[in-house]
Amino acid sequence: MSASVPNIRHLAALVATVRHGSLTRAAKAVNLTQPALTQAIARLEADLGCALFERGAGGMAPTDPALLLAPRAEAALGHIGSRRVTATQVRAFLALARAGSYAGASEATGLSAASLHRAVADLGVALGQRLVDRRGRSILLTPQGEKRARGFGLAMAELRSGLDEVAAWQGKAAGRIVVGAMPLSRARWLPETIRRFHGEEPRVAIAVVEGSHADLAGPLREGEVDLLLGALRADGLHDDLAQEAVFEDRPAMIMRAGHPLLTATALDGASLAGFEWILPARDTPLRLYWEAMMRAAGTEPPPVTIECGSVLTVRQLLVGSDALTLLSPAQLAVELEAGVLAALPPPAPVSRIIGVTVRTGWRPTATQARFLQLLREVGGEVFA
Repeated sequence: MSASVPNIRHLAALVATVRHGSLTRAAKAVNLTQPALTQAIARLEADLGCALFERGAGGMAPTDPALLLAPRAEAALGHIGSRRVTATQVRAFLALARAGSYAGASEATGLSAASLHRAVADLGVALGQRLVDRRGRSILLTPQGEKRARGFGLAMAELRSGLDEVAAWQGKAAGRIVVGAMPLSRARWLPETIRRFHGEEPRVAIAVVEGSHADLAGPLREGEVDLLLGALRADGLHDDLAQEAVFEDRPAMIMRAGHPLLTATALDGASLAGFEWILPARDTPLRLYWEAMMRAAGTEPPPVTIECGSVLTVRQLLVGSDALTLLSPAQLAVELEAGVLAALPPPAPVSRIIGVTVRTGWRPTATQARFLQLLREVGGEVFA
């Protein structure tokens, strides 16, 4: 959470005033005096650098920035779940949850360990919950702590989006998009999308977080990542994540140039099982596709002695051996075009659906929506 995230009480004042259109009714709704609510609105306006309401005899009419921020603020307050919580406590607890220790959280935030201890302890008192258990120098979140950490992360994601929308309305810097990228998306799809998007929106920062689905699904759920790119899960997802198919990928068998299979008269399961295979971990979509391919070719999948999800590492292992892998040709296009590696179609067709995964109910900002649209366009063009 950024230090610039507005005071939570100020956000509650904004939401109540937009909803009720009257300082008197809004003050009653959030348990503040009318002067205190007026001051909260004024502080928020000063922080944002714009007017949020037009004051008149008929009440408080929200301006465009207020109408942009209020729904995000209301969603954030719902995720936080208590108006007794302060922004400092949220920041401290999120840092602790993500770092796993007070020392790591202190390094990440610049706050002293003593300040973090105090803020987290005060948060537990305010909520009436034990949020963390100590394990030596590290901490472990309790079930209540895990739930709060996820809620706080989603709240911060909503507020970042709301502040980005207000900044864009003001003509200022237009925010940041955090993309979780699984291996295939990093080959051509994501780089080309970023290139086009940056040409349109050079002020928008883009951060790419690399990893597997297992690495990135948690940060996506918790609001640290905005959208996740890669192979979709055929077995479905929990209700909190939604998938959108963008294109179909057809992996090929990849090997070194001059590999014995390139001159083989026939490809059957027995001949394929005679070579070492380099593949990602068990239960990943590509590994499951490979197992289905081997069975369709007439043999049980042989043991995989080298499990690896890094394309760079796989490439080097292939070049120096007779090992095989199953990968999208797009991921090794440079090596294939240079003749360093070669590709053969699998004996049984293999295809996988590649797309975008987001949080269910995610409401992208205008810039995020444009990035998503470009992902669809580039995916359709590059992999048609």
